[in-house]
Amino acid sequence: MDKWLWAARFFKTRALAARACELGRIESTGQVAKPAREVRVGDLLQVKNEGGDFHVEVLVLSEMRGPAAVAQTLYRETEASRAMRLKLAEERKAMRNLEPSREGKPSKRDRREIERFRGRA
Repeated sequence: MDKWLWAARFFKTRALAARACELGRIESTGQVAKPAREVRVGDLLQVKNEGGDFHVEVLVLSEMRGPAAVAQTLYRETEASRAMRLKLAEERKAMRNLEPSREGKPSKRDRREIERFRGRA
């Protein structure tokens, strides 16, 4: 499982993929998957990582990490999963615009708070 997740580029390293399995962030056909679990063509996986929540069907098996274009051919994401991720991305983008933007350089008081936060005071 961890090799396939790494080869499909859901995680940067196999260690991160194995850790996600141990934490229960990977499900295979409704059951929490262990790192050593065998992946089969046709398996339905739910992968939770920093990129979002993916629901994918395994199309091809691979133990070798290749280019991103090749990695995307290893699985097919469900339409519901894709729509949900796009919706969440739009919501995050809209929330970013609500934050007040500060213009110019920090004031003397702001600089002192920054230095105190960094532990340089």
